[in-house]
Amino acid sequence: TEEEKERKKKKKKGGGGEEVEEEEPDESMLDWWSKYFASIETMKEHLRQQEAAAAEAEEKEEMEIGEGSKGQAKHKDKSKAPKDDKKKKQQSGPELPEKKNKQKIDELKVFNKELESEFDNFEDWLHTFNLLRGKIGDNDDNTTEEERIVGRFKGSMCVYKVPLPDDITKEAGYDPSFGMFQGIPSNDPINVLVRVYIVRATDLHPADINGKADPYIAIKLGKTDIKDKENYISKQLNPVFGKSFDIEATFPMESMLTVAVYDWDLVGTDDLIGETKIDLENRYYSKHRATCGVSQTYSVHGYNAWRDPMKPSQILSKLCKEGKVDGPHFGPGGRVKVANRVFTGPTEIEDENGQKKPTEEHLALRVLRHWEDIPRAGCQLVPEHVETRPLLNPDKPGIEQ
Repeated sequence: TEEEKERKKKKKKGGGGEEVEEEEPDESMLDWWSKYFASIETMKEHLRQQEAAAAEAEEKEEMEIGEGSKGQAKHKDKSKAPKDDKKKKQQSGPELPEKKNKQKIDELKVFNKELESEFDNFEDWLHTFNLLRGKIGDNDDNTTEEERIVGRFKGSMCVYKVPLPDDITKEAGYDPSFGMFQGIPSNDPINVLVRVYIVRATDLHPADINGKADPYIAIKLGKTDIKDKENYISKQLNPVFGKSFDIEATFPMESMLTVAVYDWDLVGTDDLIGETKIDLENRYYSKHRATCGVSQTYSVHGYNAWRDPMKPSQILSKLCKEGKVDGPHFGPGGRVKVANRVFTGPTEIEDENGQKKPTEEHLALRVLRHWEDIPRAGCQLVPEHVETRPLLNPDKPGIEQ
């Protein structure tokens, strides 16, 4: 089971970080969990460096300012936080490859918050407005806004001068008579397959008298309601679930996914510990491409096999076509040109039998990982990742469970 693998891995790690790094792991021994744990180490390292940098800056400031105006120092410190964040982002670039040379384990991005907070709620063109029913009488004064929601309106509004100025038409490459809303998907219902991976929960709120809980997962999307009750984890506040669930859904009718953790009880009803809601439609239509994250490398077998239904070259061609970007033009010597940028990379791939074949996928992936550098149409694409979401309980609003 996943948990046994996890325990073995923890034992391996426990022997002291250094040893692990010096041994080159055997490819066949690695799995997704190896990748996940390596990534968590990297995330912790970043946080440690950030804290150290912040502490150093604070010390320096206090020495400069002296005892006189501590209030000011605190104020300055606050303004430093965002800079730190930038530092973290800059560091994550050069640092990962160095780590990879040591470990030879590919990593994914572990976000210690929801994906939405990193990508502006995926509202790059779809904004959500709750539709509330009116208050009927005095007794409605104390109902929460959540209880008054009768539907959601999703859309985008744009006010512009007609005819459009030439520079905008040229810049966007659009037909001016259609205005700003071009390349937007039609409003017809579409069927999608949703795959939900649940890795683990940490610091759950105790639900039983013994200060523990017996957590299990419940998932709801449209008419689908899955309760994984028989696989509850006994007496555990930090359960490792390692589960995946496949659900078919239709947008726009079924787009709000609820992932909940319940406490299993032998007698009576199971209590909700907490839940989190994800708007799948916003992710699906976002230009950040928040469907299946872009991996660091392209490989056709092993623990790191490419998991997206589309290959990097197909994704790249689609993005170029939709964004009216010139390219991709693959040239000799491992070069690819997109718009006015040239990227280089390897042009061979090994299959399971060690046979080398020519491929353009590595080059295409290099462009995807730097898509934000492409002028006008570019933006950061969601990397292969694990996100961390707070579990909330409607009875205890605003308090993480």
